[in-house]
Amino acid sequence: MKPPCEIVVWYVIPAIRSELAKELLNLGMKQKDVSELMDITQPAVSQYITDKRGSGIKLDENVRGMIHEFARQLSEGEATKADLIPRTCKICKNVRTVDVLQQLEIDKSELGDDCKSCIGSELEAK
Repeated sequence: MKPPCEIVVWYVIPAIRSELAKELLNLGMKQKDVSELMDITQPAVSQYITDKRGSGIKLDENVRGMIHEFARQLSEGEATKADLIPRTCKICKNVRTVDVLQQLEIDKSELGDDCKSCIGSELEAK
């Protein structure tokens, strides 16, 4: 069993980055510009847009909407590279833990009490 923080690093953040890279490209940015804005390599952008990286889980409509809006703000200059980490964290906090665990076929009862806060407080309410 992977600890929840590892699930976030291996699945959730890459899925967010993948969606963001795709949105920025759809808005007319070049891969090189996306890589500089996201502070990742151009080959990483290529892997995100071809689903070689970041395709382990599907994000729900609400989260994809947040990513789309952030991409729009970045492309129009309303948001900057400095907003990348705080906005990614905000988006990550809106990913439904239960959805991720179901997609990865992990029973939430396998999570230890110390790990539950790692991927969302919603598990506490369940």
